[in-house]
Amino acid sequence: MRFFPDAPRSHDDRPPTGRRAVAGATAAAAGALTVLLLMLPGGEDPTPRALSADEARRMALARFRAYEASPAEVRVRLPPTGEETGTVTVRAVVDHRARRAVGACEMEDGAHTSRVLLSWDRDGVAEVRPGAPATAGARGTGARGDRTAPAPEAVETAAQAVRRARVLEPGRWTRRRYSTSPLDRALRLVLSVASDRPGDARRLARSGPLWLREEKLDGHGYGVFSGPRPTASPADTSPLTYWIDAEGGLRRVTARVTPGHYATVDFVAARVPTGVPGTPWEKAPREKK
Repeated sequence: MRFFPDAPRSHDDRPPTGRRAVAGATAAAAGALTVLLLMLPGGEDPTPRALSADEARRMALARFRAYEASPAEVRVRLPPTGEETGTVTVRAVVDHRARRAVGACEMEDGAHTSRVLLSWDRDGVAEVRPGAPATAGARGTGARGDRTAPAPEAVETAAQAVRRARVLEPGRWTRRRYSTSPLDRALRLVLSVASDRPGDARRLARSGPLWLREEKLDGHGYGVFSGPRPTASPADTSPLTYWIDAEGGLRRVTARVTPGHYATVDFVAARVPTGVPGTPWEKAPREKK
């Protein structure tokens, strides 16, 4: 093998004319193949560009598709931010028609894991710490007919969170307004990604969203879009990125919650049968004096 193509050759070492032609054709084919591979998914990402008319319609439809698909199961993931050293995962069911969600929040910090049952709507967040008793109607009956409260099940999945929320007394929920924390911003994002009607594609295209690339999730192809710019400045990039399929179905949204840190909302199942119970939003009965 020659590592220096410019090194001198003897006359007898040169290939015959036919071999030179084959070698040239092979080199040309290899060059064409390299160009083709770079154009295929998995090569270098294309430069972000303005949306085509079809892409704008696709993106404008995504929020309506999310509305139609609810109640849906979502998974929210937050990386460590600021002084926090652990990750946060919320597995929830969201009903965009009612603009409410219920989920199990898991916070991991090294070897320690804590869990909280969450419910949230447009006005704020409510939470229940583990071990809260169920309502009287959910209690079991002992061997002697006495009514005893069953041990609460572990709340780790969206379905378990819905079942637990359904039987808790309204007074067990601790309510608060939204803060500016990354978690609260991610919870509000879950409720804000849907609309009861398709958007205006032309108006959306003028607000500065960009086509970023094609990408596969779980074996399915999605277009990746940056959201509209928050201001009119071309230099001001959107904190939101959307994964949208060819029919306008919304699969994932990421949001920049702090510089270099992103919350990820995955829509993992649509039209789930559990729904969102209204129990967390019922008013607790007033205590008699």
